[in-house]
Amino acid sequence: MAALSAERGLFSYPKYWAECYGTADFLPTTRAEMDALGWDSCDVILVTGDAYVDHPSFGMAVIGRVLEAQGFRVGIISQPDWNSKDAFMSLGKPNLFYGVSAGNMDSMINRYTAEKRMRHDDAYTPGNVGGKRPDRAVLVYTQRCKEAYKDVPVVIGGIEASLRRIAHYDYWSEKVRRSIIFDAKADILIYGNAERPLVEVAHRIAKGEVIADIQDVRGTAVIRKEPLPGWRGADSTAIDKVGKIDPIPNPYGADDVGCSKSEFKQAGIDLKAEAAKPIIVQPARPKPWEKTYVKLPAFEQVSVNKPLYAHASRILHQETNPGCARALFQRHGDRSIWVNPPAFPLETAEMDEVFGLAYQRIPHPSYGDAKIPAYEMIKTSVNIMRGCFGGCSFCSITEHEGRIIQSRSEESIINEIEQIRDKVPGFTGVISDLGGPTANMYKLRCKSEKAESTCRRLSCVYPDICNHMDTDHTPTIDLYRKARDVKGVKKILIASGVRYDLAVEDPRYVKELVSHHVGGYLKIAPEHTEEGPLSKMMKPGMGAYDKFKELFDKYSKEAGKKQYLIPYFISAHPGTTDEDMVNMALWLKSNDFKLDQVQNFYPSPMANATTIYHTEMNSLRNIKNNKDVVAVPKGARQRRLHKAILRYHDPAGWPMIREALRAMGKTKLIGNGPHCLVPEESRQEKMQTGKASQGKAKGNSKGRPALTRHTGFSQFKKANTKPRVGDNRQRAK
Repeated sequence: MAALSAERGLFSYPKYWAECYGTADFLPTTRAEMDALGWDSCDVILVTGDAYVDHPSFGMAVIGRVLEAQGFRVGIISQPDWNSKDAFMSLGKPNLFYGVSAGNMDSMINRYTAEKRMRHDDAYTPGNVGGKRPDRAVLVYTQRCKEAYKDVPVVIGGIEASLRRIAHYDYWSEKVRRSIIFDAKADILIYGNAERPLVEVAHRIAKGEVIADIQDVRGTAVIRKEPLPGWRGADSTAIDKVGKIDPIPNPYGADDVGCSKSEFKQAGIDLKAEAAKPIIVQPARPKPWEKTYVKLPAFEQVSVNKPLYAHASRILHQETNPGCARALFQRHGDRSIWVNPPAFPLETAEMDEVFGLAYQRIPHPSYGDAKIPAYEMIKTSVNIMRGCFGGCSFCSITEHEGRIIQSRSEESIINEIEQIRDKVPGFTGVISDLGGPTANMYKLRCKSEKAESTCRRLSCVYPDICNHMDTDHTPTIDLYRKARDVKGVKKILIASGVRYDLAVEDPRYVKELVSHHVGGYLKIAPEHTEEGPLSKMMKPGMGAYDKFKELFDKYSKEAGKKQYLIPYFISAHPGTTDEDMVNMALWLKSNDFKLDQVQNFYPSPMANATTIYHTEMNSLRNIKNNKDVVAVPKGARQRRLHKAILRYHDPAGWPMIREALRAMGKTKLIGNGPHCLVPEESRQEKMQTGKASQGKAKGNSKGRPALTRHTGFSQFKKANTKPRVGDNRQRAK
């Protein structure tokens, strides 16, 4: 058995008795649909903030179909009216439990922009209509489920619950909140990809186990008074010592593969003796992380003490490897959150079975012709893997899905492409993406089983690519070639972001990608150009970008194609100074890039960068005695400035940029020269400023100049040789 394998397969459980009802075309959403299936009740009812799309890219569809495959009758309550308990009773009382999720996105990120302005759209709702789910949806839905049937257990999960499993900084209220399980009053929390822990919980409840007694399942968190019996504890401050991170322990239980002289002496062996003496073989010592928990600083401490918050964040991120992670224990008043070690990743055969379930691959018929933008975007794409070992500090993928890459087989992926060809209405022959969290980590894993099961690094590729990491892209190249050969497929595009520092390690992949799978533009994410912010992002320097661009241009030319890179950047990221932003804008201008849409840093729960944002400390390093203060752009004005600098070509931001440049002593960057960032104030702007000043003198309370957009500024004439590029990503998907 592999080092990171679970003791029991996902589909190895005896099926629940209700399997006799067979497979539903769509999981029922009304009593009428239940009646048509011959059901008198549901065993499990899933509540979600998304529209019900029966597609493997939608979490509730996956969970529903996995539970159905175990023999359970599963109903779905999608985007219910949360103002009363009535909608939560629409399918009757579930026999086993409610499963609650906010949906594919965190409900707060879904509803609010990075500047905390309310959005009026929702890509996961029919008609792109906003407001169909409440803020902090997991809390609200759970409370309504408890009101509907007090004695029915509630299991919470999904991205919103997963990233709030311990005390966490909340950007929207600007304070540290308790673990979400306390506020939701749920019975159990499942974090990460939920299939393995949820299936175990479901079968244990079905066998009659009380949910209050189900407290030892990997990938779950529960409320307790004390640690689990039989577990030994370690205080977190004894683990995270000054300038030192836990060494990688030997997976076989000894500190070293060989024996030291002291160990021979303790065993009564005289190394100098000529005659050999019998050795008593001792049983291997238990692995140091087994039945061990780490006691984190209490909620009451981390909520007021930023160094302790940063320290707790470091410990959590070190304890994410399923092979060696310890449980976490954190006091909240007179109770505590107990976080079991992460669930083991799915094996390839298990992934294949999950993605091969009876999905209809379309939205529920009740939505009629209403378009669901998120579905329209992914309906002809294929998810080939899960997880990401990049560890970018601003991204929550690693905290949710983990660092271990879980890949599907070629056969499974090709079968799904054929299903898209045969089932998806209006298929034109174009597969919009073969990817996942990244495009080019398919089947890439640690080459050392020992290292993979014991490593505590935050990233396998930062600051440098680990020597144990496999960078051979042959499996991806082979997959691309087989996918192109599927009958009826005209084009395979790659829309997932390419990890270019990995790609340059195997130029064959870059050539294959550029020659066959770029539709004119390819998105990659340098995120910044300056070392200060890049070091806090855990992203490579621009040298890797330059090398990738060189290969991209070379192979595009060889293929006879005009193709362009679309670089994405983040403004106002922790570690970024005003000067860093100016230097990046100058790089953009020198490379003739104009960004139409840019993303200000969004502090999503539990991300490393969010910890830096909150504490202004570099939590990527040891916190104890670390007095380095990180520059963190905070406040609406500075965040607007950084965004304006990134869009240096937009006249609306010029007044703010000029003011900042003058304050920085960089007036030489104001003018019409080729090395200037923004032009001098135009006559029209001066007139507007004068009118605004007169208005203020006459009692105009606003007294601000109107920032109109100019359309004829000759100093920014641009030959149409490169695309205007932008960043409309949403983090923490």
